[in-house]
Amino acid sequence: MLPVKHQFQTFEEYLSYDDGTDKLYELFNGELIETPPESGINVQIATFLLIQFALLLDYRRVRGHGLELEVRGEPRNRYPDLTIIREEHIQQLAKRNTIRLSMLPPLLVIEIVSPGELQRDRDFIAKRGQYQDCGISEYWIIDPENKTVLVLELTGNVYTEVGNFYGEDLILSPQFSQMNLKVSQLFEAVTQD
Repeated sequence: MLPVKHQFQTFEEYLSYDDGTDKLYELFNGELIETPPESGINVQIATFLLIQFALLLDYRRVRGHGLELEVRGEPRNRYPDLTIIREEHIQQLAKRNTIRLSMLPPLLVIEIVSPGELQRDRDFIAKRGQYQDCGISEYWIIDPENKTVLVLELTGNVYTEVGNFYGEDLILSPQFSQMNLKVSQLFEAVTQD
């Protein structure tokens, strides 16, 4: 007998679902799509940045891949590689690590591009549009293949490019100017065997 697929009519229905596992799902057209595990390189970069931001901010405001964002469009949710949340989110996320559209958006979302054209389009086009639509004021796209960091800032309702940084460039963050990090340091921290 084939297992029955769940069909969710609302995001609230999805939020109340528990399959008894720790799997992460994107909700796409009412159906659950399991998200694949991250590459080791992406995890290393995200962990390095998590530590850097935790040294600058309250560590509780730095969230890794498990943080879920409700977004408009399809899929209805995303799991950024790293998110800097607001102070008020700490209490709001105590029961479930999900930022809803009804809440204030996080301050910064970072995505690390996985290999492949589909993944590049997802981070550079689809997620960019969804995060912009949510009002997330800063979005970084880290590209391990090209060793670049694209920093985008929300100006009005549209992301504008702060810079596409590489090599010995300092990563310039509009909100976190105290972050003194060169692109080369970010990629030197990654073991690519």
